[in-house]
This record gives sequence, structure tokens and C-alpha cells, in this order.
Amino acid sequence: MHVHCAGARRILSVIAAVVVALAASLAPDAEARTHPDGRRGVPAMVARALPAVVSITTRHVERDERDGEKVVPGLGSGFIVDPRGYVVTNNHVVEGADEIRVTLSDERVFPARLVGADRLTDLAVLGIDGGKLPTVPLGDSAKIAIAETVVAIGSPLWIDGGPTVTVGIVSALGRSMEQEGLPSLHNLIQTDAAINPGNSGGPLLDLDGRVVGITTALIRSAHGIGFAISVDTARPVIRALIADGRVVRPSLGLVAVSVTPQVAHAKELAVSRGALVVRVNASGAADSAGVVAGDVITAVGDRAVRDVHQLHELVFQRRAGEGVRLTVWRDGRTVTTTAVLTPEDP
Repeated sequence: MHVHCAGARRILSVIAAVVVALAASLAPDAEARTHPDGRRGVPAMVARALPAVVSITTRHVERDERDGEKVVPGLGSGFIVDPRGYVVTNNHVVEGADEIRVTLSDERVFPARLVGADRLTDLAVLGIDGGKLPTVPLGDSAKIAIAETVVAIGSPLWIDGGPTVTVGIVSALGRSMEQEGLPSLHNLIQTDAAINPGNSGGPLLDLDGRVVGITTALIRSAHGIGFAISVDTARPVIRALIADGRVVRPSLGLVAVSVTPQVAHAKELAVSRGALVVRVNASGAADSAGVVAGDVITAVGDRAVRDVHQLHELVFQRRAGEGVRLTVWRDGRTVTTTAVLTPEDP
């Protein structure tokens, strides 16, 4: 009996040694699969993407109080989406610029022209004449998940020596930013990848090296919170700007803000969700349909309106000249009216 137990122990020892050896030999591959953002993945992906990421510098001439000229420099980032030289960036990076220059990671510098811009989505497309330029592919932002690793590339803070790479995670999806005097941005990707002034317009990449967002904003008073326009929002805008230089949308001809429980309480509204109309353009679609400031649009057709973003989405799915039924809350009662959409002013 003692002999059999000793033999069994020896056999178990051999098996354990074999298991440990196999585990050790497989560990690097297992780690690479489990942690695709390890040393093997990110550097190679960044090396592929970097040639298509650009730095954008601008000059804007302003008049001072003595009617003298003052040159204001600007800085941003962008990325090439077409080998013919089409560069995507933020509208606020190039808006009002008198001169735009694009610098590639290989230090080639090109004068750039504004192909088209869309203030509503804060997107712009520039054109440079380089010929067979490197590009970075667009991905699918609908497939990204919270806590997924993402990489931001840009040119922050006038730091010399080429683009800066930062790595973080997707902190949240579907964020909105509504600030007075600025376009309301929706369906944003929130990330904790370090973003600083100058990063605007640069790509936010997944680990396959595909653009899932365009870096657009940061909250200066917060730490580790930045935002990017989702590529699914940007893709049709980019196509329209390249093809026509502008995006033509149907319009209700009004300005509205999202109704939240807080807004409903402050305005003493009986509805907690919808789009509160704050201004109606004279002779616009909403004006002709009898919509007035103070109305809350709660539905377009048979689709409920949760906020301004959803109102825009439902309207943009239609065409100019098409009539849409609006459900409106007004003075404690619900009314319906039909508005004939007009082309949005460029």
C-alpha cells in the first residue's frame, strides 16, 4: 500500500510539473489575448495611425481698439480620411481663420483650404495637396462599450516634436453638452484619456486603429473628463462636406432646450421631458404652424421627444418640404399641429 501511494504521489508531481510548464509557455499569448492593449498591441497600432494624424495651426487677424491688426494664433489636430488630402477636424479649430496650415508627423507642411464646415456638429473638412497621403479608417462607434480601451492622438499645448498619444477608457456614452453661445453637441463619447487644448479635432481610436470619435471638448475644471463626437454622427457629415461643402438639413426654424426634471421644476412645467421652445424664427416652419416660445414639443409624428437631441434626430430624418405632425404641450393642455419643413439656412 505504501508503494502504491508513493508511486501515485510521483505521478501527481510529474503531472503538476507538466501543467506548470504548459502554463508558463502559454502565459504570454494568454496575456496578449486578455490584455490586447498591452505592449504588443498599442504601439503597433499607433505606429500605423500616426502618419495620418496631423497638427493644424491657424492665424486669425483681429482689429484692436486703435484699429490696428492683431494676429491670433490657433492650434488643433486632425486626421486624413482620404488619400486625395481630405482632413477631418473640429469646426471651432478653423472657424474664422485667415490662414490654415497642416503639418504631418513626418514634418511636411501644407497650406490648407476649408472644404466645408458644419457648426451644428462642430465638424470641418480641410483640403491639402499632397498626393497619395496616408489615411486612418473610420470605425463603428455603435460597437464600443463602456470601459473599453481607447487611444487619443493630438497636438496639445504647442508641444514641439510631433503628436502626443494618450490612453484611457470609454467612461460613458451618449453624453450631451449644451452651453450658451455654442452648438449643442449630442451622442458624445466620454473618455478619461488625457485631452488638452490643441487635441481638438484629433482621432479617438479603438484598439484596431479605427476612428471611433473626434476629440472635441474638455471640462477645464474637472480632472480626467474629455469628450469626442461619435464617428457614427460624423460619418454622414464628412461625406456631405466632401461632396458639397455643406450639410443641408430640414428645419423647423426654432431654438429649443432640453426639458429635464430640473428645468420642468424651474419653469413650472407639467411635463418632465421634451424640447422647450425658446425662440421661433419669423416665417419659419414652426412659426407657420403656430408654434410659439414657451411651447414644449413632446412628439414628432408618433415618436416621443425626450430632449432637443432627439427632436433634431427626428426632424433630420425627414426632407425639406415634408409635413410633420408636432405634439405640443401648451398652457396645461396638449395640442397638435403640422409644420412643413424648410431647408436650414447654411
